[in-house]
Amino acid sequence: MEERSQRTRLQAIALSLTLSVLLMAVKFYIYFLTRSAAVLSDALESIVNVIASSFALWSIYLAAKPPDSEHPYGHGKVEYFSAGFEGALIVVAALGIFWSAWHQIRRPHPLPNLDLGLWLVLATSIVNGALGGFLVTMGKRTHSLALVADGKHILTDAFSSAAVVLGLVLVKFTGWHWIDGVVAALIGAHILFSGRSLLKESFAGLMDASDPALLREISELLAQHRKTIWIDIHRLRAWRSGRHLYVDFHLILPRYLPLIDAHREVAELEELFRVHFQGSVEVFVHVDPCQDPDCPICSVPQCAKRSHPKSVSTFWSQSHLTTRQ
Repeated sequence: MEERSQRTRLQAIALSLTLSVLLMAVKFYIYFLTRSAAVLSDALESIVNVIASSFALWSIYLAAKPPDSEHPYGHGKVEYFSAGFEGALIVVAALGIFWSAWHQIRRPHPLPNLDLGLWLVLATSIVNGALGGFLVTMGKRTHSLALVADGKHILTDAFSSAAVVLGLVLVKFTGWHWIDGVVAALIGAHILFSGRSLLKESFAGLMDASDPALLREISELLAQHRKTIWIDIHRLRAWRSGRHLYVDFHLILPRYLPLIDAHREVAELEELFRVHFQGSVEVFVHVDPCQDPDCPICSVPQCAKRSHPKSVSTFWSQSHLTTRQ
């Protein structure tokens, strides 16, 4: 199953790289036809697409390598680095676009071959939109941040191309050539925001920032399959490294439970996570023996060690399971 997912990831990013090279060539051809600053901004972003897709291809290949003695948690973090690299390239491209836009606004010049340029830019926008949507879908399905990042970037490129089309249409029907520079500047601002978002997501992954959505999903899973003998859970943590998921928490079990039975409960929890989550999952459970203060929340019937009756019902919410107590 995992081998098939890896093959899908590599095929998807290879398709992205091939189409990005072709679209980059087409966009520079359109620029030489029209001399449009907006088209140039679109072409510059395509250079970023090609570089980013090449880097993503390498990162997906590296992330699939199994853990080794030097990287016991695998190589999945490289996908966050790939996303950050792509975000940085987007920011650089945005600065180049602002420079081109400023010159066109200050000294606007006529744009030749507008009709042909319009149709070609529209075609590149449609192709990029379809490719970007495909990559985001495949990235989410195979848990590849590099694919999702590349797909989002290409979708941004598609929206940029659509804005170029709108700008060229306005220039054609109004004769106001400075509009071309304004559209280029707006595209630069749009992709600058996109690059900032990718950088933020990349840094969060590299710094093992908490993922509220993931913790919420795990909390709901544990609450749904909660057993009476699982007295309580706390110190829940979870993080992703590429397609790998790591989860650890403390589980309170009855202190009289034999070791073999405690091991069986932990194994059941591990299997629960493997079935629910796709990809590689490692679960680390620290077993704590119950103490007298746990009696009020314990639902274990006929417990010979009970010192207090059950008096409190606890709901395994995200905030409860992630407490440090």
